[in-house]
Amino acid sequence: MPNLKYQNKYRIPSARWPAWDYRWPALYFITICTQHMRHYFGYIQSKKMHLSPIGAIAHVLWHEIPHHNPNTRLHEFIAMPNHIHGIIEILEEDSNSVQTGHALSLPNTPQPAQSRYQNIGSSSISTIIGGYKSAVTKHCNRLDYEFQWQRLYYDIVIRDRRAYENISNYIIRNPEKWNNDKFYRK
Repeated sequence: MPNLKYQNKYRIPSARWPAWDYRWPALYFITICTQHMRHYFGYIQSKKMHLSPIGAIAHVLWHEIPHHNPNTRLHEFIAMPNHIHGIIEILEEDSNSVQTGHALSLPNTPQPAQSRYQNIGSSSISTIIGGYKSAVTKHCNRLDYEFQWQRLYYDIVIRDRRAYENISNYIIRNPEKWNNDKFYRK
């Protein structure tokens, strides 16, 4: 018998783009926050990020993503005191190199019924992020560091060159603008 306790009254709609398959080749802007916005990753001083040991783990393991997901390429990345920002590119599965211009051109979006369930690529953004978050947590636990991620993450499909440049600049300049950042917490 199905659980009728909430009868779908308290379901939160997904923040994901419903017409998009998150295994498709594209550039994705990812933000992942720490639980309760705690400053696990370090601190900002003189507009520069200084990593804690947990921040160093998060930094190193981010750069390991392509070793575990060969159809990915990493772009800008920053670990901030209580969150990380990064751009992950999912490549065509059979390509060894994709020109940046190609990645910024979204593929023609087929009808979901036609391609949604085809094996377009073994790694979706949610699988990649889940693996990353798990690896950071496991390493912190192994070293006896207290650490927790926020349950969800934020993503944006980068649709063109201008958006890519704006997001890249935002990531690079994030430490300079920390006091005005929406994730800023003392």
